[in-house]
Amino acid sequence: MPTGALLLALGAAAVHAAWNLLLARAPDTRTAGAMQLVVSVVVWAPVALLAWRVEAEAIPYLAASAVLELGYFALLAAAYAEGELSLVYPLARGGAPLLVGCAAVAGLGGSVGLVQVLGIVAIGAGVVTVRGLRGPWRGRDTLLALATAACIAGYTVVDHYGVRHADPLTYLWLVLLPVAIAYAGAMLRTRGAAELRAALTPATVLTGVGAYGSYVMALAALRLTSAAPVAAVRETSIVIAVALATVVLGERVGRARMLGAAIVVAGTVLVAVG
Repeated sequence: MPTGALLLALGAAAVHAAWNLLLARAPDTRTAGAMQLVVSVVVWAPVALLAWRVEAEAIPYLAASAVLELGYFALLAAAYAEGELSLVYPLARGGAPLLVGCAAVAGLGGSVGLVQVLGIVAIGAGVVTVRGLRGPWRGRDTLLALATAACIAGYTVVDHYGVRHADPLTYLWLVLLPVAIAYAGAMLRTRGAAELRAALTPATVLTGVGAYGSYVMALAALRLTSAAPVAAVRETSIVIAVALATVVLGERVGRARMLGAAIVVAGTVLVAVG
């Protein structure tokens, strides 16, 4: 893997973990998530317009992806309101390739080899280890994180086909535009304009820039090397997020949760390179 691609993929992983950290520590994750989306579509509009290329065939994929992305952002914000970053992030990020892999094993969305099957098993073991089999079961944080993972898995499959009919930067912006309008509109009705304005902080701006920016960095890495190593390196964001949760948020991350996060990363690498 070229050094430039490696640095870009690692940067994408770090930025992705960082914007999730900023969202998770927001006083109100739902209004912060709404303003994050608004910032993303406003700040990155010039980039999307400069790269503009979209075919009519992309429209159904854009619509389906927007619905799934709306579910993703709403569920992720709700999950962070209920649970810790060190739990939610590994479950959401690790659960997505697990679900996609299981669908492939079931004959939906392509075939899988032995190495990928081993990766799927490892991801499942890692997710269970992160959640733990003992201790209090609150449920909502775990269920919301896994629902988030299902949305990620869904839009991952949809976008795989959708970006064939549009420039990736344009495609992502067109997906996020209706999501931002719908989610911010819902927060405006339920929380009011004052709470939305209060959520527009420097941290929210950084979150909005970083959410889109991590994708741009990943695309830049893909220009330098193949998809498998980039996808594998990006999953180090799971370990980065757990480490940030410990250092910045002061979450009590035990050895089991950290080990589970590492197992999820290893399993995802196997799925990516297999």
